Amino acid sequence: HDEIDFEFLGNLSGDPYTLHTNVFSQGKGNREQQFHLWFDPTKDFHTYSVQWNPASIIFSVDGTPIREFKNLETKGVPFPKNQPLRIYSSLWNAEDWATRGGLVKTDWSKAPFTASYRNFNALTSSSTGQSLDATGLAKIHWVQKNYMIYNYCTDIRRFPQGLPPECSIA
Repeated sequence: HDEIDFEFLGNLSGDPYTLHTNVFSQGKGNREQQFHLWFDPTKDFHTYSVQWNPASIIFSVDGTPIREFKNLETKGVPFPKNQPLRIYSSLWNAEDWATRGGLVKTDWSKAPFTASYRNFNALTSSSTGQSLDATGLAKIHWVQKNYMIYNYCTDIRRFPQGLPPECSIA
């Protein structure tokens, strides 16, 4: 399957929320990046967007790009393009890995759990291969320097045989 993930991971009251991103292509994921946001996402509505085109997948928060996954198929890196994707929104119990590595369990006495959406849009575009300009790249570097808490491209413990190829391609 192909999948583009934008997920919020649970937290302890008062801890920052973790925004988890991942890209699956041809059934393979393991391309996670995680961020603590520069605001509390529970205090107000925010805009979370994914721009997916033949050149790249760009994840943005309130118009600020936080991650770009480039299409590097010519270098042997799978890119989701062979099948249509669907939009899903769900609340699910991922306490076995998502809450500090499974240390924090779901407090079921607080159920039912809810999510709210406002001004939801799923737009398609005929843009072909747009990528980030210098300003967008500078914003990504700022976010990643100040708010990224996990990047699969630096996790040598997880990939002892070598990091995935896209991690070393400029």
